[in-house]
Amino acid sequence: MSTTEIHSTAVVADGAVIGEGCTIGPFSVIGPHVRLGKSNRVMSHVVLDGHTEFGDYNTIYQFASIGAAPQDLKYRGEPSTVTIGNRNIIREYVTIQPGTCGGGMKTTVGDQNLLMGATHVGHDTIVGNGNIIANGAALAGHVTVGSYVTIGGLCGIHQFVRLGDYSFLGGGAMVVKDIPPYCIAQGDRAVLSGLNVVGLERRGFSAATVQRIKALYRQMFLSQGVWKEKLSEAETSVKDFPEGAFFVDFLKKSDRGITLTRRRSASAE
Repeated sequence: MSTTEIHSTAVVADGAVIGEGCTIGPFSVIGPHVRLGKSNRVMSHVVLDGHTEFGDYNTIYQFASIGAAPQDLKYRGEPSTVTIGNRNIIREYVTIQPGTCGGGMKTTVGDQNLLMGATHVGHDTIVGNGNIIANGAALAGHVTVGSYVTIGGLCGIHQFVRLGDYSFLGGGAMVVKDIPPYCIAQGDRAVLSGLNVVGLERRGFSAATVQRIKALYRQMFLSQGVWKEKLSEAETSVKDFPEGAFFVDFLKKSDRGITLTRRRSASAE
């Protein structure tokens, strides 16, 4: 006997795929190209539209809108996608919108993320795993969020910005350049204010590893010198240090620019 439950007032279009064990609440609307894996819980008044696919064990709370046309004036109805992984919690009024021709045609959200109320994930955004995005935060189009990132309430993330793994954004931060892995940023416009030591310790980073990351942070953001030269020196120093190599590689690949400390930002200006 099927354990799938679809409320009598829900509207599920022909063609939609509803996995075993799913629950569809009252007055929710499921479009014809939506695919739900197993044991997803869709609360009341949820709209799932577009070419949207969920993995397993996700929970979508009331009034969320996922897969509707992106807020991009260049969008012309192309069959771009939203792909969401497993065990995500998507709270009230969250909006997640599909990709566009200008950004790879897909928006993706990984596994075990918490998207709190009224957060927005714009078109062509890539979100990794284990992230916490607090109430009212907005990710513009083409944003890349790593894994185990915390985004405080009411943060705004500019287009094409990357947020590195284990980074932490204080509430209300307005982010216009890349945030390196392991770092804390806050303010308008956001500046670096140190390392996310508590977050790293909670994720099992050893004290010795944290100390080496601290030294690398000081080398890149608190010492005197030319950026390219410091980056070259750092690249040499982390050859036996995977966490450091990951940090340096992120800095090297920045197209939009790296968020600096307040002192360095003022100096650059």
